Amino acid sequence: MHRGIYSCGPETDLTTVARLMATHHVHAVVVAGIESPRSGGEHLTWGLITALDLVAAVAPDVAPLDAGTLASTELVTVAADDPLTRAAQLMVEHQLSHLVVVAGGIPVGVVSTLDVAGCLAWGEA
Repeated sequence: MHRGIYSCGPETDLTTVARLMATHHVHAVVVAGIESPRSGGEHLTWGLITALDLVAAVAPDVAPLDAGTLASTELVTVAADDPLTRAAQLMVEHQLSHLVVVAGGIPVGVVSTLDVAGCLAWGEA
């Protein structure tokens, strides 16, 4: 896992999100403060935008979006103390390349498929 997250608000334009990813060499940005449609706008939640989401957003037939609209709000998370095997299992089950790592309900990091590969490569899995 990479400790720490890069984040933005839901109103952030996608150029800014892309710049954040490119500048910090990350493939996922947490979007904080998205209104959950299931709660009638009364509950704020976390979302995630991956580099692949940005690629999909530049398709010619896609209307301009902001971070809150593009972000996936059905986050799959792992606890900071979960074993790597749990993260790998969730990635496979949900076909995801990134999971948000939480501690006390707050995002504290991101684990990616490259993190899993690194652990395998160095015998840490």
